[in-house]
Amino acid sequence: MTFEPEQPGQSRTDLAEKLRELRKRAGLTGDRLARRCNMSQSQISKFETGKKTPKLTDVERILQALDAPPEVVAEITTLARIANTEWQDKRSSWRRGMEKRQTELASLEAEATELRYFLPSMMTGLLATPEFIRASLSHTPGDPSKTVARKLERQTVLYDMSKSFTFLLTEQAARWAIVPPPAMAMQIDRLISLSRLPNLRIGVIPTGTEMPRGPMNTFTVYDGRLATVENFTGRMVFRDARDVSEYLAVFALFERHARFDEEARILLQRWAEAYR
Repeated sequence: MTFEPEQPGQSRTDLAEKLRELRKRAGLTGDRLARRCNMSQSQISKFETGKKTPKLTDVERILQALDAPPEVVAEITTLARIANTEWQDKRSSWRRGMEKRQTELASLEAEATELRYFLPSMMTGLLATPEFIRASLSHTPGDPSKTVARKLERQTVLYDMSKSFTFLLTEQAARWAIVPPPAMAMQIDRLISLSRLPNLRIGVIPTGTEMPRGPMNTFTVYDGRLATVENFTGRMVFRDARDVSEYLAVFALFERHARFDEEARILLQRWAEAYR
């Protein structure tokens, strides 16, 4: 089974139909299956009508209750993983308006209490100065002024003390110059200032740090329930617990190799001075 990123909704529809078909083939009513799975009948109904996407663990319980053969289990669990993954291409974001994407991100940030950002190549907008944000949007079509304003508005979430933030940056991300040297010095100064917030940790990984894994992608983990992974053409959204836990494990690995607090500030100050 292959993943067609242009049709994430189709996989959810297919999953619903397959689950309904398997239940009927087993000669069970929705109520009887629900009791076997220790679920509610309405939950089973929502899964089978596509009103709600089941988690992979829910699907595994249903398949076990139906005594599905191994080849069916393999097919349906693959479909469930796809249904819990969403592809958001960058061109669609441009067509809808980049400021709408900022509203979506603000919603994710509002719902989460523990947020982790892995930044291997470049600064995120939450940490950026206005000049850095404007420069980062120079390649996007249209007037970026609304997006700049929305990104700056999103930064207020950093001062919500009910939330905790951890940002991991490689030296490249901290020093990647998309603005002139004086502006880069100001950008790194902002990192130093933010690192003193009690609910915010900024970790930096200097070039030359011995690491067992390469920093492949920018990603963000919201609590333990959702992860977004970015590349040049768009982003993947993972909702399956096993995928999210894998990103948490990768984050923890890089976190163990990062410098924090005063040690990080000394490095950042050195990098800022190099731009002055």
